[in-house]
Order: sequence, then C-alpha cells, then structure tokens
Amino acid sequence: MGRPPCCDKEGVKKGPWTPEEDLVLVSYVQEHGPGNWRAVPTRTGLMRCSKSCRLRWTNYLRPGIKRGNFTDQEEKLIVHLQALLGNRWAAIASYLPERTDNDIKNYWNTHLKRKLQAGARSTTSSRSSPTRPTASMGLPQPAPTAAARRPPARRPRRCPSARPPRLGRTCSPPRTSR
Repeated sequence: MGRPPCCDKEGVKKGPWTPEEDLVLVSYVQEHGPGNWRAVPTRTGLMRCSKSCRLRWTNYLRPGIKRGNFTDQEEKLIVHLQALLGNRWAAIASYLPERTDNDIKNYWNTHLKRKLQAGARSTTSSRSSPTRPTASMGLPQPAPTAAARRPPARRPRRCPSARPPRLGRTCSPPRTSR
C-alpha cells in the first residue's frame, strides 16, 4: 500500500515542454500558488504528469532562479560544501538560493568532479586533497550540527550474568524467588 501513481501513463505527453505549456503552467501557479501539484494537470488541461509540472516549475520556471554559467566563487563554494556534506544537493542548494539543487548536481557531475579528478592526478605529490578545501580559501564555515555538539552517549552497564543481554536491553537485577 503505497501512494497512488501521480497519473495514468496513457495519454500523458512526454518530451520537451513547449512555450505555450510553460505559459499555462506559469499563469496557473501565479493565480493559485505553488502547491497541490496533483490538481494542476486536470485544472489546466495540460497533458503532463503532475510530477513533471512540479519539476518544471521548481527547476526552470520559478522566479528568482539564476540560469547560466557558475561563477568562480560559486564553484569554490560547491566544492567546499560537497566535501563537507557529500551529495546532499538540497542542503548545498540552500547556500546558493538562486540555484536549484538539480542545477548544482548536474554542474557537479559534468564539470567540477572531472576537474577535481584531473587536478588530483596531476598533483599526486601534494598532501592536501583537492576535494577537501581548507578554511584558508575564504569560504563560509557552516555551523556545527547538533550531533557534533552533543556529548557522547553513555553505554549501558555490562550484565554480571554469564549470558549477554538481548539486543536493545540493559541488564536488570536478578529475580528473587519467593
């Protein structure tokens, strides 16, 4: 029992969006706001999947999205954050509010990862890894997470009996017979 499919696969248009479809989607979202994406195809008459409508709005049509080439500062920030956060593109995109997580992920996979791998091969004698930038690069350092500030958890006491306790349970005092 999962979520029902977003659309019937038959009769759904696939492929590139037309400017007319973009205009219909933009006018609908401006009137009703971004949300309830399942209702968008039926209310607008678009023959698209609701997921396709949502992704089109989020990654291409939403106002305030910066398109085009990445600046050197953005590249350095992406490399730094990817080294800290890994492939958590939505978290990385929160540091670059004008860029989408999809755009950052695509740029990483097509440009930056290859550039760093090529740099790592050419500078194998260097001790510092090119994927782990240092604080001297002038990039913002993220605040420590709650998990990093939390003291280590205490371990439960060892059970004095010969048999180890079952998983997830600590040792209880021995029962006394009546």
